[in-house]
Amino acid sequence: MLDFTKAVEELNSYNGSEKKKTLIYDGKKYLVKFPDPIREKNKNISYINNAFSEYVGSHIFEMSGFVTQNTILGNYTYNGKEKIVCACEDFTNKDCVLYEFENLALSVNPDKKIETELADIMEVIDGIKKISSLSLNDNIKEKFWDMFIIDSLIGNTDRHNGNWGILVYPINNKAKFAPIYDCGSCLNPILDDSDLEKMNEVEIKNLAINCYSCIKENGKKINYMSYIKNGKNVECNNAINRIFKRINIDKIDDFIDSISCMSVSRRKFYKKVIGYRYEIIKNVYNRLKFSGSLNN
Repeated sequence: MLDFTKAVEELNSYNGSEKKKTLIYDGKKYLVKFPDPIREKNKNISYINNAFSEYVGSHIFEMSGFVTQNTILGNYTYNGKEKIVCACEDFTNKDCVLYEFENLALSVNPDKKIETELADIMEVIDGIKKISSLSLNDNIKEKFWDMFIIDSLIGNTDRHNGNWGILVYPINNKAKFAPIYDCGSCLNPILDDSDLEKMNEVEIKNLAINCYSCIKENGKKINYMSYIKNGKNVECNNAINRIFKRINIDKIDDFIDSISCMSVSRRKFYKKVIGYRYEIIKNVYNRLKFSGSLNN
């Protein structure tokens, strides 16, 4: 792992609630995320495992063919204690600007506060296409649903409007879907190793199945697996068709096993919980393919 302790520190310019620093390492700018303080009452651990979640979640997106923010596990000595951190390389520069979805929503409809209701999100995406100054190179709606499928696989509970968006190149106003970033809320980071060691197969399976997105439909958070299994959303179904074939579960398992600084119990948990969701998505893919419900 890289040691970021002696990297050059800049004033932090990034949003979000996690503990972070802005560091320059080997000429590149990184948002370095530290183990996050516990926000839940009665948790007997000093931090959560968001660094591992960020790193693994980002790399699963990358392995599934997405343009993804480069993430690196490293260490940083702070107040005499060495912490495992996740360094997230800044993918913006003087030539391109990130517009997060919450800002796009204000541009499309400044009179309406857009939160995470699915219908509102779809409305804003349709509105983005009508912004005459933008030249979009991507189908934003397809990219959103593609992202939704991998978020369901890794159990990302916090894909809110402030952690996805588009990159705009001001010189010609061309725009494209931004690299995937901010996956620190996937894979149950609040659970420490002792929690994982106590869990049996039934409990892990229940965790895998009963995982909710922060995106809502009719005011209720979407249960990822239930939503995918019901097959009622054609755009979601088509995303399954596009994305499932790009998920290599053996490659994901091998990658998780290669993270030597992560405990054996955490590696086993990640593989099992992802494996349960993978089987559900595979079954839905096969069912839709057999029924001819997929648009190819």
